[in-house]
Amino acid sequence: MAEAVQPIFILPEGYTRTSGKDAQRNNIAAAKAVANTVKSTLGPRGMDKMLVDNIGDITITNDGVTVLKNMEVENPAAKMIVEVAKTQEEEVGDGTTTAVIIAGELLKNAETLLDQSIHPTLITRGYKLAADRAQEVLDKIKLKLNIKDKEELSKIVKTAIIGKSTGSDKHIISLIVDAIQHVSEVSDGEGTVDIDNIKVEKKVGGGLSDSRLVKGVIIDKEKVHPDMPDSVDNAKILLLNLALEIEKTNIDAQIRIEKPEQLQAFLNEEEKMLKDMVDKIKETKANVVIVQKGIDDAAQHFLAKAGILALRRVSENDMKKIGKATGAKIVSTLGDVEDGNLGYAGKVHVEKLAGENLALIEECKNPKAVTILIRGGTEHVVDEVQRAIDDSLGDLRSVIEDNGAIVAGGGSTELEVSKHLKDFATNLEGREQLAVNAFADALEVVPKTLAENAGLDPIDIIVELRAEHQKGHTWSGVNLLDVYKPKVSDMHKEGVIEPLRTKKQAIKSASEVASMILRIDDIIAAGKSANQSQPPGGMGGMGGYGE
Repeated sequence: MAEAVQPIFILPEGYTRTSGKDAQRNNIAAAKAVANTVKSTLGPRGMDKMLVDNIGDITITNDGVTVLKNMEVENPAAKMIVEVAKTQEEEVGDGTTTAVIIAGELLKNAETLLDQSIHPTLITRGYKLAADRAQEVLDKIKLKLNIKDKEELSKIVKTAIIGKSTGSDKHIISLIVDAIQHVSEVSDGEGTVDIDNIKVEKKVGGGLSDSRLVKGVIIDKEKVHPDMPDSVDNAKILLLNLALEIEKTNIDAQIRIEKPEQLQAFLNEEEKMLKDMVDKIKETKANVVIVQKGIDDAAQHFLAKAGILALRRVSENDMKKIGKATGAKIVSTLGDVEDGNLGYAGKVHVEKLAGENLALIEECKNPKAVTILIRGGTEHVVDEVQRAIDDSLGDLRSVIEDNGAIVAGGGSTELEVSKHLKDFATNLEGREQLAVNAFADALEVVPKTLAENAGLDPIDIIVELRAEHQKGHTWSGVNLLDVYKPKVSDMHKEGVIEPLRTKKQAIKSASEVASMILRIDDIIAAGKSANQSQPPGGMGGMGGYGE
């Protein structure tokens, strides 16, 4: 009789381990669940999500990365899918939902291949071949627009925000394009954009039509003294990175005052020093002074008496923006102040909006920093408008920096790449061919989802789209712009265009994370605390919409 083998434990108490097919299935299920969560937000007919956090704050949005960030996902595989959205947001600024649903579909199709006993390594190898080929196809079929043409840039913005609450608001579109044209640098067809030079200021009240572009900077500050002017025309602006105060010494010192006259003399000397500071400012002919640090009460009085508008404790970031908008140079000592250091703005004024005092520095001659002031009926409205603006600015930056490289939307690009990948697969030998075909089929999830979200039959739409692309109609996609138009049409002619970079990054990120998840065959998880009893294969914190 054989002796019983003593089991060997290599993990400490409380650890759990899931291996083999169970680990793969759990990871794939988690990833698909994340993708399905944001799927219904895609496209112009996509729906919104209401996210309620643990203190009752509400977010209403159809922005994929915002939904995922607020869901507090715990499952490790699901977290990897969320990272895809975050990467897409950081690299491009838009296309987060597309990247996530493609990743989910790649894993869904891989599951079918796993059921056919195809090794995960072969699947990931095929996915790598397909992803590389997809990048080549995208470079081959890309189009180009004139990055100086406002109408062309407006099409990019309209495509980005058409599914948002702003819809196709022409006023908002115009503001976004004007803002990007002010801060972008274009020479010899090459463009650069620093999005940080566009500030977005939100104020509840009024409607979307009251939103406006300030050719300058808005800061949440008020004048430091009531006798200062509320408005200054033809403003000469001095930016100071110093305090208009008497500096305290760095060493301990004692001042002995034996008579009241000595105290008065000491106070008079302090006052004289502050007055000398203000006199130096007056000599520069500046009529607006913006200080990064504090301003003493006496200095405030002298500035007000001189008719100078002053703002204090302005952040370093805002100081830099004001400098770029007005041409002012930030100075650290009053001795460095020259006429060339002053900036110019047609108007600087302080006004009250939504119960808060704001300082507006506007009508700058050639501003390289601007501010979009968003107005809306509720906080939720202005928040969603800001997310739409952020997506649009990311798209415009991508197009300008990539010298106008674009593709058409409506799922047309994904269908065209899918067609090329299927042709590519026929030239492959071995089981990688199946993986490439699975990758090609996964890309069709974009037009399928667009059709589903619009209440159309996705099968009929895909069959029609495949037929159109086989005829050589590269930009045939799902047309959801007009209920009276055909559901499949040339999306480039319809003006539905997107940055090439958005598609390339989405496919790249989705394929990489899908391959990484497929290669995992063992999950070793530490024990959870009492309030985290969810098993490692479950979705954990997917219930982020409130109890």
